[in-house]
Amino acid sequence: MTKIETRPVRLPDDQQETATHALSRVRHYLAEHKNLTQITVTVQGESDLEPLTLPRQAVEQLAALLAHLGAGRAVSVVPSDAELTTQQAADLLNVSRPFLVGLLEAGEIEYRTVGTHRRITASSLLEYKRKDDHRRRLVADELTQLGQEMGMI
Repeated sequence: MTKIETRPVRLPDDQQETATHALSRVRHYLAEHKNLTQITVTVQGESDLEPLTLPRQAVEQLAALLAHLGAGRAVSVVPSDAELTTQQAADLLNVSRPFLVGLLEAGEIEYRTVGTHRRITASSLLEYKRKDDHRRRLVADELTQLGQEMGMI
């Protein structure tokens, strides 16, 4: 198994404005060139300017990354097929490892066993998170509606 680094990266306060400015330029370029599947950027090398061609999807992901970093959030990049340890998965969900193990044993998140260790794919973890977020939104909407019906809101 390849070691996956899940430790988030956060920009220092003085670099967040740089990320926000870059985000604005990247978003503008993407909006102006909607039909491009590859985007060429110019990278300043040691001696001169060198063109660099990137897939559009990579530039769109870069924009998302810049948005989070510019807002002061920490960001981790994890491939969807990466296998995470229970501790890494718990850290990404911001829950305790025993709580995560309970979710695994209850069948809430898919995993596989390697010897005596559990491994969770990032895609399974993110699918659980999407479903859990959706359930939470539904419950919050229901509570809001009940509050309005009772005249509390």
